[in-house]
Amino acid sequence: MSMSALAPQIHPTAVVDPRAQLAEGVTVGPYAVIGPKVRLGVGTRIGPHVVLDGWVTMGADNQVFPGACIGLEPQDLKYTGDETEVAIGDGNRIRECVTINRATAEGESTVLGSHNLLMAYSHIGHNCRLGDRIVIANGVAVAGHVDIGDRAVIGGVLGIHQFVHIGSLAMVGGMSRIDRDVPPFAIVEGHPGRLRGLNRIGLQRSGLADSADGAVMRELQQLWKLLYRSSLPLTEALRQARSQTLSPPAEELVAFLEASCGPKRRGPLPAQRS
Repeated sequence: MSMSALAPQIHPTAVVDPRAQLAEGVTVGPYAVIGPKVRLGVGTRIGPHVVLDGWVTMGADNQVFPGACIGLEPQDLKYTGDETEVAIGDGNRIRECVTINRATAEGESTVLGSHNLLMAYSHIGHNCRLGDRIVIANGVAVAGHVDIGDRAVIGGVLGIHQFVHIGSLAMVGGMSRIDRDVPPFAIVEGHPGRLRGLNRIGLQRSGLADSADGAVMRELQQLWKLLYRSSLPLTEALRQARSQTLSPPAEELVAFLEASCGPKRRGPLPAQRS
């Protein structure tokens, strides 16, 4: 019999509110606490001493390791008890002592997509929105209202300022300080963080820049030179980039930077000058 065909298995020492909704194949470990508003998808595994409280929806085949706390009140003085949620997709691995806070205001959500790895002691603040297949290393503190794109890799023991956006396939080096936006496909490192170049290996592995003649990768390299190695202001470099036909990855990079330079955004990180 497959795991998904089994009734939920709850350790005798766990405290699970009878109003919580546990799908087939869910397992709950010793001393875990699950509140009344929690919904867990098929085959999700909850480890020992995990706390799930508040409005938490979790999809299928997630694994939550010991000591993680998900769905508790946001660390935001503006919070007044509104019904806000944490929404989590499928196939995530949430390691020891991770914290994911629910959103601040009525109707808002903190969102984690699917197939992500959140390593031990990382924190995801209120109103964050994370995509799919992201890796966040140990001890990362993600402040409120941060967006992180698909397949980004965030190195360990660093902080990400509130309202920062990190693009897809970005790679952030450990112990960096991230206080402004990180473009897609970029490598970032330093305190303060600075753009170091394109994440070429990540692009190749993803298939986004995979073409028989390498044209997309060459286009991105030329675009990077225009944006960060020329003497042009970034806004003028973006205007010139818009004068040519762009491949989908190049369009993603340009559109991200245009939005980052707009109102209510923190602006993009500068590049390291050689």
